[in-house]
Amino acid sequence: ISSCSNPDFKALVLEYMPNGNLEKWLYSHNYFLDTVQRLSIMIDVASALEYLHHGYSTAVVHCDLKPSNILLDEDMVAHVGDFGISKIFIESESMAQTKTLGTIGYMAPEYGSAGIVSTKGDVYSYGILLMETFTRKRPTDDQFLGELSMKRWVSESLPSTVMEVVDANLMKQDQFLTTKEKCLSLIMELALQCTAESFEERINMKDVLVGLKKIKTKLNENVRAG
Repeated sequence: ISSCSNPDFKALVLEYMPNGNLEKWLYSHNYFLDTVQRLSIMIDVASALEYLHHGYSTAVVHCDLKPSNILLDEDMVAHVGDFGISKIFIESESMAQTKTLGTIGYMAPEYGSAGIVSTKGDVYSYGILLMETFTRKRPTDDQFLGELSMKRWVSESLPSTVMEVVDANLMKQDQFLTTKEKCLSLIMELALQCTAESFEERINMKDVLVGLKKIKTKLNENVRAG
């Protein structure tokens, strides 16, 4: 909204987010997000990244996407925050090399190992965040040791046992359970496309946004029909 600057103190003045962050809503027993709410939040985040990556000739790479940086306003609309280590690319740039400062579990392989930054690194982090939002499992959970990563765990659940990895709180019996299962499978497939090991094989945020909006439309159509 504004800024405050004097010789002794400098600060950015941001919009107040009364509902805190996504991390609080995922892991506190006092809060709950249903399937449509989680999908809406992830669409908001995808919209923000699509704007940062493709909205101008100079792309902005966030570099530290994670639940604590997804802020929720009074209407539960998600906002991406904390641009402290973000990178701005000039028009001719598509990637850069820098000191690795991201968060373990969310960093793309090329960023963690070689400090290579690109928009596809954000796409990878988004894919991990998408899995986490619907499984309610952190990528650094004690379950993921040795060869078993969150990506592998989710990948091995598709297509027939996706309900075994999804947050149990979303699996309450209702008349839309079959549709919900199909939509959750599509969400996880999209997340895996975001987290391809090679950044060249990852989809971009434009395609992610289109895919998630189609899934939300499918969910809403079934609710209205019911």
